[in-house]
Amino acid sequence: MAMSDQSQLRITRSCAIPIDELEWKFSGSGGPGGQHANTANTRAEVRFDIANSPSLGPRQRTRLLERLGPVVRVVASDTRSQAQNRALALERLRDRLAEGLRVERARVATRPSKAARARRVEAKRHQSERKRRRRPPSGEE
Repeated sequence: MAMSDQSQLRITRSCAIPIDELEWKFSGSGGPGGQHANTANTRAEVRFDIANSPSLGPRQRTRLLERLGPVVRVVASDTRSQAQNRALALERLRDRLAEGLRVERARVATRPSKAARARRVEAKRHQSERKRRRRPPSGEE
């Protein structure tokens, strides 16, 4: 799991969230499963309040707010074990926050090379020649 210790969830090298900032909710999973599914609250839901988190820096908070909104909510009900669903929910929360914090590199505008332009023109000439050969001969009627 991506936790440095049991008290923090490590998102990136520069960002870690204390576990006590996360709000947990457990409920019964949907779907079939017999008596166990009707009695065990194995579905795990974790919520993280981005807007009011003291552990985020101002730039991190701004980036997450514009990309994910004020509250991030993750649900896991994949397994029949609450502990495994908890771990899955934490992992999904970590992945979503890490994706929200990732900085896209600025695109550098490039131009096609002289050889690439020549290949393109040659391909167009070749295609037009191919289509010209498909036409019926002109002048012979």
